[in-house]
Order: sequence, then C-alpha cells, then structure tokens
Amino acid sequence: MAKLLLSLDGGGIRGAATTQFLSRIDNALHAKHGLRIRDCVDFYAGTSTGSIIALALATTDLSMSDINRLYSPVMARKIFRPNRGLFEFDGINAPKYEGSGKTAVLDKYFGEASLADAVAKDRHVLAVAYGVENRRPYVLKTTHADHLTLKSRHIADASSAAPTFFPTRPLVLPPGNETLWLVDGGVIANNPTMCGIAEVRRLWPTEPWDGLRVLSVGTGYRTRKINGPDSRHWGAIGWMTQGHLIDVLSDERVVAYQALTMSASGNYIRVNAEMRRQPGLSSPPDDAMDDISEANITKLKVMGDFWYERYGEAVVALLADAYEGPSLDRIDPATGLPVTYQ
Repeated sequence: MAKLLLSLDGGGIRGAATTQFLSRIDNALHAKHGLRIRDCVDFYAGTSTGSIIALALATTDLSMSDINRLYSPVMARKIFRPNRGLFEFDGINAPKYEGSGKTAVLDKYFGEASLADAVAKDRHVLAVAYGVENRRPYVLKTTHADHLTLKSRHIADASSAAPTFFPTRPLVLPPGNETLWLVDGGVIANNPTMCGIAEVRRLWPTEPWDGLRVLSVGTGYRTRKINGPDSRHWGAIGWMTQGHLIDVLSDERVVAYQALTMSASGNYIRVNAEMRRQPGLSSPPDDAMDDISEANITKLKVMGDFWYERYGEAVVALLADAYEGPSLDRIDPATGLPVTYQ
C-alpha cells in the first residue's frame, strides 16, 4: 500500500473543526472498511493545535473521539486561562493567557507518552516549533534518534505556544541537553505539509514519488480585511492589534499550492474553507484563534461536519487506498464545493 501523510495545520481553538472532521472520518472508515485512521496513516505532521492532534494520534492510545472531546468549551476554558498579572495588558506587554492551564491539560492527557511510543507502534510523527534565541525552526521528529526520548506533552506545549497568546516554552534537547526556548511553529510553517513530505521522502527513499498520498487538513481561513491605507502608520502594537500579524505570518496557501503541484493527480486532498457564509455553511464560526465561547465552538464543530459532507467520501477512500478521483483543494466559497485538479 502506498504511504500516506496526514498533515494538520495550526489555528488554536479552530482545531475543533479538525477533530470533528477526523472523528466523522474515523467512524465512517471503521463502518465501511473496518479500519481506523491510525491503521492507515504512515506519517503525521502537525503545527500548534495540529501538533497536539498529530502527537495524540501517533504517540498515545486516545481514541479520535477522545481527542475530539479535548476541543470542548470546558477544556478550552482550562487551556485559555487569562493572564491576570498586575499591570499586564493581554497580548501587549504580556501573554494573553498564562500557559499553565494548557500545560496541565497536556500533562494529564499525554502522560508519559514520548516519540519513542510512536516508533514502537510503527508510526512516525513530526511537530514544528521555532527557537527564539537562535532564530531557527525546530522540527521535532521520530526520524531523529536523539528526539525519541522527548515527551509528547512537552513538544505539543512548545509547538502551540503562540506569541502574544501563550508564554515561550523551554525544552531540553538531547543529546547535549541544550535548553531551547520555543514558540509556536505557526510563525514559520503553520501548514506543515511540506515538512512532512520531506521527511517521508527521507525515511522511505525507494518508495515511488507518485504513490505518496497526502491528506492535509486546515483549521479554516480568516477572511476579515486588513485596512491597507491604515497599515502605513502602524508600528508593532498596530500590527499586533489591528493587522493580526500572527495570522499574516501563518498564512498556509503557499504551502498548499506547493504540495498540490508536487503531488500526483488524485493523491492529494486539502480540507479547508474560508470562514464566511457559503453554500452549506450558513453560520460560520468566528475566525479568532481564541474564541472559546460555547456558541463558537459549536459553530467550529459544524464547520467540521460541513467539511465531512464535502470531502468525507473521498477522504475515506484515500485513507483506504481506494480513491480514484481528482486531487481536491480548499472549498470554493461561491459553490461550497472543493476545487478539483486532474
């Protein structure tokens, strides 16, 4: 069977759409083929919230339903615990959230799972983070022997430490035990698909390139307009508060284009949609990474159901190595249907 890469974007609480979609896929795959997602994926790649999902699938025994329940209003309130420091302004001169809530949740659900656990289960995974002191990306992965002792919870915590939202996280990297100070990998690779493709090619160099199957899942695309004329006058605070700089840096479309162009016809499916009204999605969720209201999380789950209705049959077939259709890209908001490429 041809190798399959599952790549999962960052996006904060918008990962609720990802887990809802994958839960629907997991159930349909089991009903039709007697398989689970874990039975079909050879390599997982994740950034930020996507790294949490990827590491959970690769290194723990949490079911896809269990992972989906992590993206609930109750859990979100534990993770996004506001920073209440004196004279600290959310996201301006201090992180918006204190970080300890996210760390506690990851510690509880990931336990002592490590990258070595993925290899023991014949799985591979990578997560993307960024080192602030030496200004370089770090791809923490099962294909690097020195990384195998790293705990999944520590990697997920670092990969999801979005600047202005959560504090920078330390990680001791073997073999030299250097302490790295890491932030969210979304600042350089919010869509980790190309990182995953590179590692798959390195790990299985004799596998035919045109046989690689790629399932890439986004977290919705922000469509709110940035005021161009006003942006001429912005400094650091203006770009953070009005220009939403983190979202500008984490735009995923170039990587999606590269992966689609490099993949053989019918071997690539990109699941994503603009977060605005369109056929099949009459009430889109808020595009903020941290809108954890119960109403918005419900809308994010509905968006995941919307994706399942549009992509479900094709994705189940791709996972089962039985897909014979065209490559699929993000949904066209004019039609509410995925764009197809032969």
